[in-house]
Amino acid sequence: MFTIGRRASVQFVGERGFPFRLVAVDQRPTSHGWVWLTGYELNRRGEAVAKREIFVQLSGLQYGRAGVPANRSSRFPVRQ
Repeated sequence: MFTIGRRASVQFVGERGFPFRLVAVDQRPTSHGWVWLTGYELNRRGEAVAKREIFVQLSGLQYGRAGVPANRSSRFPVRQ
């Protein structure tokens, strides 16, 4: 499980960040350091709510353990 946020791409700033379960990495060439990912956006309970393809910076991906909240106010925090 990854937390997708501002570090991955400017399109996911603030409230637009979300937990993401990775399914596949597209092997097509892209800009250096960027990649297309296919997976599922997760809700606060870790359930898949939408299948998505996202274009992100590899260096901006934040790995997180599914189902382990950082605190009660935000189960999937996005570091900024």
